[in-house]
Amino acid sequence: MMNPYSVPTSEEKSVMLKAIGLSSIRELFSDIPSHLYLESCTDIPQGVSEYEALRHLESLAEMNTLGVSYLGCGSYDHIIPSAVSHLSSLPSFLTAYTPYQPEVSQGTLQAIFEYQTMICEITGMDVSNASLYDGHTAASEAVVMARNAKRKGNILLVSETIHPNTLSVIKTHMSHSDLQIQTIAANDGVVKLADLEAMLSPEVIGVLVQSPNIYGCVEDYSGFADRIHAHKAMFIISSDPMALGVIPSQGDWGADIAIGDIQPFGIPTCFGGPSAGYIAVHEKLLRKLPGRIVGESTDSSGRRAFVLTLQAREQHIKRERATSNICSNQAQVALTASMYLSLTGWNGVREAAVQSLTKAHFLYEALQSVSSIEPAFSSPFIGEFTIDLGSAEQAGAFLSGMREHGIFAGVHLGELDASMAGLIAVSVTEKRTKAELEQYVHSAQEVLS
Repeated sequence: MMNPYSVPTSEEKSVMLKAIGLSSIRELFSDIPSHLYLESCTDIPQGVSEYEALRHLESLAEMNTLGVSYLGCGSYDHIIPSAVSHLSSLPSFLTAYTPYQPEVSQGTLQAIFEYQTMICEITGMDVSNASLYDGHTAASEAVVMARNAKRKGNILLVSETIHPNTLSVIKTHMSHSDLQIQTIAANDGVVKLADLEAMLSPEVIGVLVQSPNIYGCVEDYSGFADRIHAHKAMFIISSDPMALGVIPSQGDWGADIAIGDIQPFGIPTCFGGPSAGYIAVHEKLLRKLPGRIVGESTDSSGRRAFVLTLQAREQHIKRERATSNICSNQAQVALTASMYLSLTGWNGVREAAVQSLTKAHFLYEALQSVSSIEPAFSSPFIGEFTIDLGSAEQAGAFLSGMREHGIFAGVHLGELDASMAGLIAVSVTEKRTKAELEQYVHSAQEVLS
């Protein structure tokens, strides 16, 4: 069992300093300029007992506002089997750093290998890496891959319906390049093939779309891949992986790069993080994939073994030849997702997606009777839909009123992008009960009356 952290004694510090040939802590940190070094800590209060510290933390936690969550837009309140948190927090898994050495980290490497395999099965792609920081990072890395694959072009087409934070990260990542980002306008909450065709040109390096998108709408990408590939550009699709239990995968649509965030697979919302991004490609793009890739091999005795097969990062090869400067993966989060998928199986993923779909449509239909609430779009959706309150002020007042009823009623999209001022994205997962859905409608009627 993992023990609580305890401060080393003066004797232990002396032993450690002697072992490295130093006489004091100040000598250990001699590189720190004197004017920056704090010689004393007299303004820090005396320490308290572990019990007192825990009680203080509990009192802070009690200040949190609890309620039923309909928040989404990339972070969802799904059911997490209790075994997931217990297993993923075992000391043998919960390490301070991702180990490199295959001879001492076979368990970690095998877990990553299993994660990569599951991501490939879900997305319909050939190869996955060991994960990225989050879904937004995965999108920016996919754009870099597209740019490296077609150096003569400098235009990226981006659907108007992708998450605004994704677009923000891409702009930041590519801010010192000559990449031009052009937006494909949406029609009824989705992008159309005709609008894409009108914008394609030889200068386009890639097309990035998202389904389900920021509004929760499911998009139809029939014909997209053929048109995009005719211009030798990359087709990048971002998807909530849970939704892939009921809608076509990125591979089914002919995507070159599949991206997204694995948070729905057993990761708590945790005030927005941490999470992990997934990225998967066809085999022809294997050597352009960023980050770590774990592979299966055999050792000198012919036994099954796992190794870091490819590490085309600037830490390992010449900087100018690196595929990315991404320096880590979210191994612990990916491990947790692997445990979730192993416990639920594909049927469990599909069941969670189907229940989310059924319950979301139940709430959507019930809200039609509430005055002042209008559906923003008529396009199909799974577990998330968007309602229109008319203005940013009315949307904010509605969410505030619903919080007083113990309900986090959705995400105000106007806070992500001013052009979506009165829109609220409402997420419904398999976790929500019929009683909770009915209470949402009842509370909405009271707040808006």
